[in-house]
Amino acid sequence: MNRRQFIQTTALATAAAAGKLNAEDAKGVHWPIGCFNRPWNEVGGDYDATLAGVKAAGYKITGLLTASKQVPFVRSYATPEYLDELKKKIAAAGLRANMASLSVNEGGPQAEAIRDVRQQIDNTKFLGIEFLLTFGVEKTANFEKYYAIMRDAAAYAQERGVKLVMKPHGGGSGAAEEIIRCLDKVKHPNFKIWYDAGNIIYYTGKDPLEQLKPIAQYVTGFCAKDCDHEKGNVWLEFGKGKVDFHAVFRELKRAGFNGPVMVECCEKGRNAEEMTANARTNRLFLEKVFLEV
Repeated sequence: MNRRQFIQTTALATAAAAGKLNAEDAKGVHWPIGCFNRPWNEVGGDYDATLAGVKAAGYKITGLLTASKQVPFVRSYATPEYLDELKKKIAAAGLRANMASLSVNEGGPQAEAIRDVRQQIDNTKFLGIEFLLTFGVEKTANFEKYYAIMRDAAAYAQERGVKLVMKPHGGGSGAAEEIIRCLDKVKHPNFKIWYDAGNIIYYTGKDPLEQLKPIAQYVTGFCAKDCDHEKGNVWLEFGKGKVDFHAVFRELKRAGFNGPVMVECCEKGRNAEEMTANARTNRLFLEKVFLEV
């Protein structure tokens, strides 16, 4: 790097650190960056604290990833009153939710699982959320049942304007081979992929770039996390693990990717305030990468 390049790179980094540089305003790619609720959930923060943290970290988009009995998000047992209050709460925080996670009981009766998933799709539609995310299936014995549930879900969701997506999560969605099998078995245009390079490393130890290449054309969103090794640590500042973010995003750009990038993890803090600061750091990292790819 010569002196001129060094000065330019330093200026970009300084502007990004000051919060004055957004990927959407720059010459690079124009992928919106959001953040899931998982970082604040990890330190026991309630959902009000989560929304405050997401906004304070500089995000305008959030995702409803980690649900619980107390915070069901779109789960089938969420009441109409809860959903109405949730919708108002997100809007009052000045945020927009673009994704909710889907729970699939592929181990139970298939008809019952389909009814449960359809209710979650209806709840997602009520909230005005665009994407509903499934984590795939873990047990081999449940593969065919899962595919059948997803075929019904993809069609039902399409009728309601909800996009069904799956992320790499081990088992039947571990890496490219398993993901392609899911796509082939479900065979519906409303069943796409939200890629997770960190999970490729965590669950399989494989190279996220090489695993992306065969499926990049099907990717409509990205779950952003880093990972240091198979079954290792995903609570990392981006760039400190093994994910080559520049290479992965260059491949997505080459494939015509035009979806959201959602931060899932960051360096683990001791409290909500530290999680907010660390989530901000990962946003700034992505903004800089987007200028460079």
